[in-house]
Amino acid sequence: MQRYNNYSDYLKKRYGEKVYKLPIGLPVTCPNRDGACGTKGCTFCGEIGAGYENLPATMTVEEQINANRAHISPKYKAEKFIAYFQNFSNTYLPIEQLKQYIVQACQPDIVGIALATRPDCINDAYLELLSELGHQYKKDISIELGLQTVNYHSLIRVNRGHTLAEYIDAVLRIKRYNLDVCTHLILNLPWDDMIDVKENAKVISSLQVDQVKLHALYIVKGTVMADLYQRGELSLISKEEYVQRVVTFLEYLHPDIIVQRLIGRAPQSNTLFTNWQTGWWKIRDDIDSLMQVQDSYQGKLCNYLNGRAVQKFL
Repeated sequence: MQRYNNYSDYLKKRYGEKVYKLPIGLPVTCPNRDGACGTKGCTFCGEIGAGYENLPATMTVEEQINANRAHISPKYKAEKFIAYFQNFSNTYLPIEQLKQYIVQACQPDIVGIALATRPDCINDAYLELLSELGHQYKKDISIELGLQTVNYHSLIRVNRGHTLAEYIDAVLRIKRYNLDVCTHLILNLPWDDMIDVKENAKVISSLQVDQVKLHALYIVKGTVMADLYQRGELSLISKEEYVQRVVTFLEYLHPDIIVQRLIGRAPQSNTLFTNWQTGWWKIRDDIDSLMQVQDSYQGKLCNYLNGRAVQKFL
């Protein structure tokens, strides 16, 4: 029994074979770093952002694609790829510059473009451009929005520089242009509990988000969170509690939403705490095992949409 809507299976079904993401780093920053809405960034974000595996942004898009393809293609026997503009906020740049980067990535074996960005970096003019380029070059365009939590009090505490409202606005705008949207969530922020876990699933389900990425909180060296952690002012849940949160999240998640990942990874050399010093694959296996034990599956408790209270009259 397939207990959740797995991303790799979705890609194979859509494109007829294995598809791998090729990470691309652009010379971009973030409005929460350059003074547009803040200067210190999110309290969990390090100086290099999330692009631990990225090649230098001084390389062109074509050079990065070629180098990553040369590494991944023979290793995984892959012939189709998604160009993943990964680090920082990849729509936070002049629109013509964004167009140039997207066009450079539209190579024959690239079936899709994924752009990681923030809700406050979503604008109709940019979405119209992305939609047009997707049609012109016959590439699937998806936008990966960092949200982390629907708890707007927690968003303030991690210094996100936006609240839940901007995220909702961004998703609604993206959907109007028929682009896919993926949401990134951290299920173990110190101020969130199981109610927030359930509400995360319910909000993105009600917005008809296409995909979701989960990961546990990393404590990255040199960050505000690292200082709190080293002073003993940050309390993190156990690995077992994280596994239970993921399972509960999936039960409340709409069954059509694609799950890109259940747990992330970061190099231990850059962090004070990463995944309870446990391999990501082991935590993934623990999640799968708990779902079997509890007879859990994605959407099991997704019964809250479309006027639940009046459905008994129909």
